[in-house]
Amino acid sequence: MWRDPGAPADEFYQVRPECTDVPKSKFRIKAGKTLSVRKWQAAFTPEGQLDIGKTLSRIYRGGIHPSIRGEVWEFLLGCYDPKSTFDERDEIRQSRRAKYASIKEECRQMFPLIGSGRFITAPVITEDGEPIQDPIVLQQMDLDPALIMPQNDAVGHNPRDKKVIQWKLTLHQIGLDVVRTDRTLVFYEKQENLSKLWDILAVYAWSDADVGYCQGMSDLCSPMIMLLEDEADAYWCFDRLMRRLRGNFRCTESSVGVETQLSNLASITQVIDPKLHQHLETLGGGDYLFAFRMLMVLFRREFSFCDSLYLWEMMWALEYDPDMFSMYEEPESAAEKSEGSKGKVKSRRQCGKYERDNMKNGGKNDEAPLPISIFLVASVLKDKSSKLLTEARGLDDVVKILNDMTGNLDAKKACTGAMKLHKKYLKKAKKP
Repeated sequence: MWRDPGAPADEFYQVRPECTDVPKSKFRIKAGKTLSVRKWQAAFTPEGQLDIGKTLSRIYRGGIHPSIRGEVWEFLLGCYDPKSTFDERDEIRQSRRAKYASIKEECRQMFPLIGSGRFITAPVITEDGEPIQDPIVLQQMDLDPALIMPQNDAVGHNPRDKKVIQWKLTLHQIGLDVVRTDRTLVFYEKQENLSKLWDILAVYAWSDADVGYCQGMSDLCSPMIMLLEDEADAYWCFDRLMRRLRGNFRCTESSVGVETQLSNLASITQVIDPKLHQHLETLGGGDYLFAFRMLMVLFRREFSFCDSLYLWEMMWALEYDPDMFSMYEEPESAAEKSEGSKGKVKSRRQCGKYERDNMKNGGKNDEAPLPISIFLVASVLKDKSSKLLTEARGLDDVVKILNDMTGNLDAKKACTGAMKLHKKYLKKAKKP
């Protein structure tokens, strides 16, 4: 149901009454600006094909009404091709749900707590793969401890395999993060929602063994669980988001994945605010590690819960690329699709504003364009430039100034600032 113009959206994400210091959302549902149920439904043909170009500018101007946020996000993240019909999407949805159920069952065979409605926060095995007979573990398992280490499970995995051991070692860390994630929200008072988050993250860690599980992923996955009722749908929405961000979580002994973005942030700041960049370098912050968290979990900690969702959807609408769906398809079908679409020119009207700017400036000729998230951080730094220049006498001061913004940032203002900086950067970067 449509709310009054200017109605707050916090009521959709209720905060526990005892949490009195949670920042209020600045996002307001505004008639004529926010993408409404009516406008969303009107963008589909009778067969179900979506004219997504009609919705992108509306999302950027006023966000998405919370009651349809989940289904709109599925399109923004590339779960579904806008050209698909209702019937085609239903077929894809059922196929994906079956695939998720299959992977989840594979995980359950290796560790019976998966899908049980419970989860663990204590280590269950040693690094050598030996079961830990700790009273806390046994209490949380509430199962025969022998089940922790079956001889050979029903899907043929040897419990001594390196991949199995590595996966089981992450399960308690996922549990620890789950109980800390969005704990101020009423939604996570329910055990079933906590266990659903644990299940999805555990299944993802198994299916993407290269990345596995890293802290921060629970912050990215949590909104999907709240917005999409079916666990499998939430999983695939999270999977699509991770395809964009998984590089941030890839770590080696010598580097962390987000370092490339931090390096790009340094380059951008050097171009658009050389004085600030020099000051940060002088303070020993030229590696920009103080911005690590912002990029890692897409500002989840800097904005209120509701505002971070608003920020995400604005970013995705601005960056939207209709070719994204074919990028995310299975290799065979993607190849078939590209064969059939050779010679077709991508419609700029179906692209987000940020993507159109990149196309206009030839940003895709040589390399992939920089994500808008980097310009968002640059915009925040630019906004705090005078404070950083006058008050920061060390890296601790930089961190404190940035931490003081938590809950006080305006998502729309940050996005507008990022777009302006992007244009300024492209203009200056072109000059010899």
